[in-house]
Amino acid sequence: MKLIPSRAPLNIVPFIDIMLVLLCMVLSVSTFIAQGEIKVNLPEASTQDKLTDVESELILLEIGENNEIYFDGKKADSESVAEKLTSLDPDVHLELRIDEKADFGLFIVVLDKLRELNHGNFSIATKKTKL
Repeated sequence: MKLIPSRAPLNIVPFIDIMLVLLCMVLSVSTFIAQGEIKVNLPEASTQDKLTDVESELILLEIGENNEIYFDGKKADSESVAEKLTSLDPDVHLELRIDEKADFGLFIVVLDKLRELNHGNFSIATKKTKL
């Protein structure tokens, strides 16, 4: 009588381990990407609230220490930002991240444009005051 060799069962545990490591790496890298394109030293506020779940699309408008402007991750000047704000859908949530050493006048120009367009769906990012 001739014996038929049996096939070894497929072990998927190493595959699952590798996939979990890759998932952890992707999640950790994505948190750093979501923080923005430029280094912005946010002003402190004691009444800071966490941004609740935003159901609409989120666009970042960042103004750095040297008044460099980034709109949705791309470098822009104040005129092009005004044009982009004009074409912005009112349902899109705009997060303003302005460095505490940036020119306050530039911040007022952005707020003025948002008020002119009647776009109330925005938030101003701050960091919590340490007690």
